[in-house]
Amino acid sequence: MTSPQASHSSCSHDHGIGHSHHHGDPADHSRAFVIAILLNSVFVVTEFAYGFIADSTALMADAGHNLSDVLGLILAWGAVSLAQKAPNARYTYGLRNSTILAALANAIILLFACGGIAWEAISRFAAPPEVAGATVTTVAGIGIIINSLSAWLFMKGSKHDLNIRGAYLHMAADAAVSLGVMVAGLVMMKTGWYWLDPVFSLVIVAVILFSTWRLLKESLALAMAAVPASIDAASVTDYLKAQTGVSDVHDLHIWGLSTTESALTVHLVMPDGHPGDVFIDTVTSGLNSRFAISHATLQIENGTTEHTCSLIPKGKSAHPGWERA
Repeated sequence: MTSPQASHSSCSHDHGIGHSHHHGDPADHSRAFVIAILLNSVFVVTEFAYGFIADSTALMADAGHNLSDVLGLILAWGAVSLAQKAPNARYTYGLRNSTILAALANAIILLFACGGIAWEAISRFAAPPEVAGATVTTVAGIGIIINSLSAWLFMKGSKHDLNIRGAYLHMAADAAVSLGVMVAGLVMMKTGWYWLDPVFSLVIVAVILFSTWRLLKESLALAMAAVPASIDAASVTDYLKAQTGVSDVHDLHIWGLSTTESALTVHLVMPDGHPGDVFIDTVTSGLNSRFAISHATLQIENGTTEHTCSLIPKGKSAHPGWERA
């Protein structure tokens, strides 16, 4: 007779078994980070210097934004490195969660940068200084090339990794912003409308906020152990309930181990007893291939006693909002 509360955990991270998300070699990301950090560091110094010479708020504001991106890239790169550390007795999941913290920190850094840029731009509306449009246009054009190249380096990894997506969004937004600054420089050269400089500074702020909002929302949710946005908890419940011998599912918890990996724990009520390791392997493999949940722990119960999640208040639904109509 099997124990009514046998449990089994799957720690497999073999992405070759039907895993829908291939995350690539971390070394490839490291090379991308090194190249992007070096390119953008040189450009930040150059852009700020010429922005000061040309007395362009837009150029100096974009340099400040690019500096925040360099810091963000360093954070993201450090998190990728930490995520490779093996679990130990204290950090039993390793340091994978650092990628989530880096993505959140990236979003917060960008928000602070937005505040500084907006404040400086608004203060210049009263008496916009003369701006060297040719200098602004030339430096911004260089920025388009550097930021586009940097974005391309992160494009592949951005699809399934929130941390890498943060780096990609920063670089892509920078390319768009540099394009806007270049257009402003051209218009100022032709018309002398120097008020366009602070206007485009505010446009920069709008672009940054737009590209950062989703990153902030998703990274904050992951930091709070929310179900990753790519996983439908109700569908996971339906999948588990559909398994042979399963009469009920409860205590289902799904969260992100990192920006690329998800974990799950659940109690499966099986009146006929523990079905054996083949069943466990089949279910965990299905969770991996269908939902990209690579670390699953299943507890098997006979259903002879009442089990409720200790986190749910009495009288409340175990999974509010998950019920099917």
